[in-house]
Amino acid sequence: MDPASLMPGKIRILDQTRLPTELVYIDTTDSRVVWNAIRSLQVRGAPAIGVTAAFGVAAAVQDAAKSSLSELRAVTEATAEYLATARPTAVNLFWALDRMTRCARALPDMMQAEAFRLRLIQEAMAIRDEDAAMCRTIGQHGATLLRDGMTVLTHCNAGSLATAEYGTALAPVYAMHEAGRRIAVFADETRPLLQGARLTAWELTQAGIDTTLICDNTAAQVMKEKRIDAVLVGADRIAANGDTANKVGTYGVAVLAHAHGIPFYVLAPTSTMDPACPTGAEIPIEERSADEVIHGFGRQTAPTGVRVYSPAFDVTPARLISAIICETGILRPDYSRSIPLAVQASTCHTRAG
Repeated sequence: MDPASLMPGKIRILDQTRLPTELVYIDTTDSRVVWNAIRSLQVRGAPAIGVTAAFGVAAAVQDAAKSSLSELRAVTEATAEYLATARPTAVNLFWALDRMTRCARALPDMMQAEAFRLRLIQEAMAIRDEDAAMCRTIGQHGATLLRDGMTVLTHCNAGSLATAEYGTALAPVYAMHEAGRRIAVFADETRPLLQGARLTAWELTQAGIDTTLICDNTAAQVMKEKRIDAVLVGADRIAANGDTANKVGTYGVAVLAHAHGIPFYVLAPTSTMDPACPTGAEIPIEERSADEVIHGFGRQTAPTGVRVYSPAFDVTPARLISAIICETGILRPDYSRSIPLAVQASTCHTRAG
């Protein structure tokens, strides 16, 4: 698509807080609205957050009443710095914002303002299109680990709602389904905001995929009953050694899978890998409001004044991860060696493209 045909354009965000009962979209070019959408989980999932932030920068530059490139670069930098404060854990947010600012800095000083604006829109579109392509490739790689008739368990939502398209953890499920191979999913509800119940169950049933919703504390029982053949989860940040931050509760699922001899797979693009972060101990973990636990979905379910600890993520140690599947292939331990090679291969492919 020609970026020029989109100007003036708007960002369209599916408000995930309204699912599964309402389908509501937010149309905006306001970076404050974009920031709030990321912060309030109207858009969530590490790849989707990165794509949304990239378009947030492009929209701010599009709307800026500036004519010089120095002024437009300043708008780019300021908007990126602002959007970076929305959430701390998902590295895709910072990766996408850094890519947008690097793009702005690299453009020639003699470029016309209109061409500058179009180039940033084009970069945001490229981030979106590359994410969609990476997810499909992840699905193809991940499907090789599954067999016809398998049942997998997933935690939180790492499907099409969490990415530009197709998903990460659910990508092999969609690939299997499209190929006519039988695949069933057990979806954890994912407390406290029920991303599994509201989002994963919704999108899978919309796609006609055999889906069973379970409470988070049922995962051990279905594993004991030998109902689960593999666990597929996404990631918000993967450290250089393979330690992986994902929605809180993922670590517990990994421990259970290990105890029951079930393979535990992490699926994420290389943009989610953070080679500058040595181990999971250095990953910042966002803590959410107590209201999400005490007044979940508008009803008080805990006594007033009780202390609440509500981290949004936990970190699964690399030793519990059977493989990490990204767009460059299937990574096996030692992740401290395989992750840098995957990142390097992805960077070379992007430059070549």
